[in-house]
Amino acid sequence: MSSDASLFLRRRPLTEAELGTIPWMHLLAPTERQRAVDDLKITDANPGEYLCRTGRPVTYWFGVVDGLLKMSADNAEGQTMTFTGVPPGGWFGEGTALKRETYRYNIQALRKSMVAGLHVDTFHWLLDHSIGFNRFVMNQLNERLGQFIAAREIDRMNNPDLRVARSLASLFNPVLYPGVGAVLRITQQELAYLVGLSRQRVNEALTALAEQGCIRVEYGGLRVLNLQALRSQIFL
Repeated sequence: MSSDASLFLRRRPLTEAELGTIPWMHLLAPTERQRAVDDLKITDANPGEYLCRTGRPVTYWFGVVDGLLKMSADNAEGQTMTFTGVPPGGWFGEGTALKRETYRYNIQALRKSMVAGLHVDTFHWLLDHSIGFNRFVMNQLNERLGQFIAAREIDRMNNPDLRVARSLASLFNPVLYPGVGAVLRITQQELAYLVGLSRQRVNEALTALAEQGCIRVEYGGLRVLNLQALRSQIFL
């Protein structure tokens, strides 16, 4: 059985607690909310499993309830370029869902993750009926544009400390990833996968950032003490 089929078979309705983590749910009117609740499904993705693959048609709009995903693409030479990580609270793929296109990227679980999905037909129904949902998607698209412009800048940076700082800052975006809060649960190896550096070099960068008072390394994750400093190039 393929990974995609296994993920589909493991899907189930969301609990009330899980529904409470969805950032756009409170923007819906009662009838709109009921339509969304009836359609939403959640599945457990194991490390390495793909939720989206390049060239596959879009079927769901996805959101991370718990865990960490990686968005990437392979070039003609077979090299993988990582665009961003998707931590808890992040919903992604709205551009692809809007146009009903095939995916131009892969989405893979870096650790065991809980991922919710709203069928693309219901996604379009909400766009047609809910002003609140429209505003949420519009804000998502606006933030996503800024995120990918920043990702292009990061990809061209030769300073490893700066790459790590800016990549971390992108994961603490309160609009795209409201479920993260002040502490991001991530390992140095997972961060290395997202940044495209060795774990040892990421460790050196985190040590430097901690010494500058930007972050604090805690058990199982990182706490941001100065988000603006992470976003700035001046402090390095």
